Amino acid sequence: MKEVYLTRTANFLPNSLVENEDVEEFLGLINGQKSKSKLLVLRSNKIKGRYYAIDKQGNTTHTNAQMVSEAVRALFKQSPEEIKSVDLLCCGTSSPDQLMPSHAVMVHGYLPEMNSIEVVSPSGVCCSGMHALKYAFNSIKCGDKTTAVTTGSERLAKQLRSEQFEEELTKLQELEERPYLAFEKDFLRWMLSDGAGAFLLSDKPNENDISLKIEWIDGRSYANVKEACMYMAATKNEDGTLTSFVDLSKAEIIDQSVMSIKQDVKLLSENIIELGFQHLADLMKVKDVDVKNVDHFLPHLSSYFFEDKIADILEKHNVSIPKEKWFTNLATKGNVGAGSIYLMVDELFNSGKLKKGEKILLMVPESSRFSYVYCYLTVC
Repeated sequence: MKEVYLTRTANFLPNSLVENEDVEEFLGLINGQKSKSKLLVLRSNKIKGRYYAIDKQGNTTHTNAQMVSEAVRALFKQSPEEIKSVDLLCCGTSSPDQLMPSHAVMVHGYLPEMNSIEVVSPSGVCCSGMHALKYAFNSIKCGDKTTAVTTGSERLAKQLRSEQFEEELTKLQELEERPYLAFEKDFLRWMLSDGAGAFLLSDKPNENDISLKIEWIDGRSYANVKEACMYMAATKNEDGTLTSFVDLSKAEIIDQSVMSIKQDVKLLSENIIELGFQHLADLMKVKDVDVKNVDHFLPHLSSYFFEDKIADILEKHNVSIPKEKWFTNLATKGNVGAGSIYLMVDELFNSGKLKKGEKILLMVPESSRFSYVYCYLTVC
């Protein structure tokens, strides 16, 4: 079995940084009024800026596939011809530009300088980017491929425009007492961001720079015991099942805001922190990893609201990691879903802070039907 190394990272963030006071200029006003919960939600999630692939009139400036192709191209900006050495492209997202063709082949279509290669599109939400990474990792590990590009991206701003919502949450007192209520609709408007990240994987490390050796990647789904929590293009029934937009009339799709993103806030509050972390504790034992040796912990946070809660649950399961070892760029990039972990690794990889021999633990939770992916790397 070959070793697998992450040798380069890159990103593409559309247009200019949108700061908190300018968000509604891009997303619009609901019912012609400014949000009454915006400040409360932003105070909770602590996001200061994000990027949108739309202009202030709501016109699309970049598709998801276009953003990803630019991130991939950036991997080879020093040596463009090297892109022809790639023999696998894996692209994860929860917001493809269309149902068919697949997201990854659309990305490939924007990269005519690539060869004809294997292309894979893992579906899902935040974990889809990690599933793309694992497919590439396994392909190189077993010797089937030698060089791969993996990506994570989102284009959700268009879905957060005011016309997608019938009305916003306006009961500030209720939000103060039960902050999970803000997640259902309005919270997402102040949290989600557009962008793309890309990794280059190889069976050989860099000769003159650092690489990240991928030790293992492990995922776990709890969909067998939990119903859907976060969903889009469907309605949720009283028994917890989903009815697809395919089975709804045009009138029902419009009347029920079926194409907007929703979350079951009760399920979220009960499960997102409790699930997945016992598995991490068990995983560290199975992999013979001492949590004290983790030098950098990169948790994908949808909001800083969860930061202390995650710290508490890690301590509860005896895998506590000091806050000074945590790294996230949520405040400056927003929540880019499947792309967030790529953007975090990209920023840390190019920061000049990593030292050979250091250990990095990645954690990506996904609330859609409660999935978690963990990845362990060594700087070399």
